[in-house]
Amino acid sequence: MFHSFFPKPKLFFTSALVWTLVAIFGWYLFAEGLGASLGFVSPEGTAEPYDLTYFLMPENLWFYSYLMVSLGVFGLAWTFIAWDHEWKVWSVWGSMLIILVTYFGVQISVVINNWRRPFGDLLQNALAKKPGITVENFYDLMIVFAYIAFLSMFVSILTDFFTSHYIFRWRTAMNNFYMSKWEKLRHIEGASQRVQEDTMRFASTLETLGISLINSVMTLAVFLPILFGLSSYVTSLPFFGAIPHSLFWLALFWSVFGTVLLAVVGIKLPGLNFRNQRVEAAYRKELVYGEDHADRAQPPTVKALFSNVRKNYFRMYFHYLYFNVARYFYVQADALFLVFMLVPTIVAGAITYGIYQQIRTAFEAVSSSFQYLVSAWTTIIELLSIHKRLKAFEAAIDDQPLPEIDQRYLAREESDGEIAADKPY
Repeated sequence: MFHSFFPKPKLFFTSALVWTLVAIFGWYLFAEGLGASLGFVSPEGTAEPYDLTYFLMPENLWFYSYLMVSLGVFGLAWTFIAWDHEWKVWSVWGSMLIILVTYFGVQISVVINNWRRPFGDLLQNALAKKPGITVENFYDLMIVFAYIAFLSMFVSILTDFFTSHYIFRWRTAMNNFYMSKWEKLRHIEGASQRVQEDTMRFASTLETLGISLINSVMTLAVFLPILFGLSSYVTSLPFFGAIPHSLFWLALFWSVFGTVLLAVVGIKLPGLNFRNQRVEAAYRKELVYGEDHADRAQPPTVKALFSNVRKNYFRMYFHYLYFNVARYFYVQADALFLVFMLVPTIVAGAITYGIYQQIRTAFEAVSSSFQYLVSAWTTIIELLSIHKRLKAFEAAIDDQPLPEIDQRYLAREESDGEIAADKPY
């Protein structure tokens, strides 16, 4: 699944994690201060822009340069380490391009969050009928938003195009590897489905989860300082009173609560989804055999196989029932949690509508990043079931014991073959 596309996967991902930590510490301990000493810093008291000039701020330009150099060093190192690897350009450089674009998306979110304050305050002043508000003021801010949105759309469209090719290259690498071992794999239950369908689903699902994880980590890195700063506007919390950095602690508590809740109630779902793919594959394969062999797909066999499908689906429905109760409870409570906690601050008149918009956006960004498992749980369940199928598939390549369900399948196939051989013709 991994070594067909990534060079030396364990070393590659471990080195990526280590290099990420080195780059982070290098930025805060050395590079950030060096940039300031070289003049890459805005004049004191300068407000963050809420238009595209945000990307031209000196400190941002310095950070972009540092990020590009860090990624470039890592990419060049692995280009030489994996010089003979067929897919190094896509797996190494392609992955880093996706990381860069993901960071750009987070930066766009910051600009939009900056934009929310002047627009929200302008809206509040207009509704309060304060003098000096004109329609041009609104149109000017809307034009600024349009610039940001169109740039974001342009990059997103190109990114989606590139990502589609990235996923298919990964699928191609897995497909080529499995087909080179086909003689060992052809007797495994659902072998054709695992090569034709599971490889594509695995690559696309893991890529989606990977981008979401990277986006969550980058969002935390960018929005946590913003949330710390906005906490100064929160005067008091219900039940707790004044707490330093209150918005951060609220986001952390609420996210951990939701993650633990759904992880506990959904603990059985990956195994059930895995089992579901098994029984569906067994039923489908018997029907396929029945197309070419009159003695296959007989009513008793088909009835027994479909009974397994039915039983597993009913078990899934039951377990998803209480899982959805917990999930929808959390989602509905999430809609009011922040407002409930801000009621004392709102009643005290300590914030404007624009500041509230900034707080809400930053809180949701940080909270959703901490809630990675909550939002991605169903996708993770699907990925785990696919991974189990492909992992069992690869056990045959490595001459390792197959999972019990595969062993039962092969034993049944062998038994059926012996019976067929004994039949007089």
